[in-house]
Amino acid sequence: MRLNHVTLLVTELERSKAFYRTLGLVQIVDTPPRYARFQLPDGDATLSVEVTGDPPGVPAGVQLFFECEALDDTVAELKSKGLEFEQDPTDMFYLWREARLRDPDGHDVRLYHGGDNRLNPPWKMKKFLT
Repeated sequence: MRLNHVTLLVTELERSKAFYRTLGLVQIVDTPPRYARFQLPDGDATLSVEVTGDPPGVPAGVQLFFECEALDDTVAELKSKGLEFEQDPTDMFYLWREARLRDPDGHDVRLYHGGDNRLNPPWKMKKFLT
């Protein structure tokens, strides 16, 4: 099984498209006024945004994690483009370096660098150790 994409429910398509393009995602589908799809710059993962007509509000329980090799440089570049971060790059207790911001609809967006700890943290289950 392989993850195809995630769709975020948003309230304003154009605003969301601008945000995710600013993050560096490449827009590959545009079907206004409801839907857009983006490919991440590395690999073939995609992210969709869709206006559904559901009542507006901050969706609960959504966190998006985007891995960046040069996290500090990426955050500095995005700040220069006007994005505001809730947390600057910080070394976290779970051994990732992470920065946090919100998209225009309040989705929790995290840019991080996990290195080898992404898939092989010290607390990895023994049956999956290689």
